[in-house]
Amino acid sequence: MKAVLTRVKSASVAIGGNVVGSIGKGFLILLGVGPEDTEAQCRYLAEKALGLRVFEDEKGKMNLGLNDVGGQVLVVSQFTLYGNCRKGRRPSFTDAAGPEFGNKMYERFLAICQELGYPPQHGQFGADMQVESINDGPVTLILDTDQLMDTPRRSN
Repeated sequence: MKAVLTRVKSASVAIGGNVVGSIGKGFLILLGVGPEDTEAQCRYLAEKALGLRVFEDEKGKMNLGLNDVGGQVLVVSQFTLYGNCRKGRRPSFTDAAGPEFGNKMYERFLAICQELGYPPQHGQFGADMQVESINDGPVTLILDTDQLMDTPRRSN
């Protein structure tokens, strides 16, 4: 699984001009699912992301987590994180999970966020969405379970 996590002052996702999810201070998480991802990777990624301490304390150091600042979470599915741009000018998305499995893992990620005490706002899997955010810092991190966990790497 892959995620792009951005610390935001606010973020929202709209479908067809209607806002379906919005947050104040917190994390905007763009989530990509690969075809071989597991439940363990899903849980690990959620725990890692939600546990990051990237908010500044009174000394200006990134020492505070979501809980410390009363932060919220917005999760948006993003299969294009698995885009392969090595050849040509048009990305290939064959490394992304298929829709059925991708949606299952996306929904599982949302459920794990809920279990961990951060009920996520979210988009709709597979929908054409418009995402807005006011980035804070900016602080943006790339999380990839193939790099974070002791699991065999896929050959891409």
